[in-house]
This record gives sequence, C-alpha cells and structure tokens, in this order.
Amino acid sequence: MSAAHAGAPSLNRLAVSATTHCLTGCAIGEVLGLVLATWWGWDTLPSIGLAIVLAFVAAYALTMRPLVGAGLPVRRALRIAFAADTLSIIVMESVDNLVIIAIPSAMEAGLTDALFWASLALGLGIAWFVALPVNRWLLSRGQGHALVTGYHAGHH
Repeated sequence: MSAAHAGAPSLNRLAVSATTHCLTGCAIGEVLGLVLATWWGWDTLPSIGLAIVLAFVAAYALTMRPLVGAGLPVRRALRIAFAADTLSIIVMESVDNLVIIAIPSAMEAGLTDALFWASLALGLGIAWFVALPVNRWLLSRGQGHALVTGYHAGHH
C-alpha cells in the first residue's frame, strides 16, 4: 500500500458504506410510501409509484444534508446528489419492487400482516446485494458516492 493510500478506506468498504447509505434512503421512502398507500387502500401500481418517488426523495435528501451542511448551495448539492445516487437508487428500487411483486399476496397484505413487512425486508435485503457491485464499480471510476465522500469527511 502506498503512502498516499495509507489510512484510506478500501474500495470494498466504501462500496458497502455507499450501498448502505442508499438502502437507508430507499428504505425510508419505500416504507413510508407503501405504508401510506396501504393505509389509503391504493392499488399495486400507484402504491409502487409512490414508494419509488419517496425513495428517491429520501435518498437524495440524505446525500444533500452533509453537502448543504458543508456550505454548498442547495442547487449544487442537488446536482451532486443526482450524479452520485441515481444509478444506485434505480438498481435498488427496481430489484426491491420486483421481489415484492414476485411474492404472492405481498402487495395485498395489510400493515399488520407479517407478509407485508417480511416481503419489504426481503426485497430491500436482496436489493442491497445487487446494488453493492454497482456502487463498487461507480466508486472505482470516481463516480457515484465518491462524488460526496469528501463532503461527508468535511473536506471540499
């Protein structure tokens, strides 16, 4: 290991961190969207649509928070969040929703049904593993969450 890389987190560790960060935002939005849609009695397609929209909003907000906190204007922080997170969110949301749709009766389950929560947890868990190599690839190219790591550490 060169002196320039001494103490730097490994690419794998950064990918795990970026994927977990994405999962956190996606899970917040996904859970909120599906809970609201289920509570309101929405059909499958609008439920998934709301969950996906809120997943993007929550994930971008989590990325923007330290950027704005580091003094970046909101518009610049939003552009960085879009560039850093969009591919990871698309992968995570696609996999998560496909898993939930594939589980019989999961979309019809109520908020008090174990199937509702188990299918959501399973979908997000599988999505994390699928998004991990995507995030690793992005980081290896200096893209994805690599665009914000300096701001998370307080450097810019």
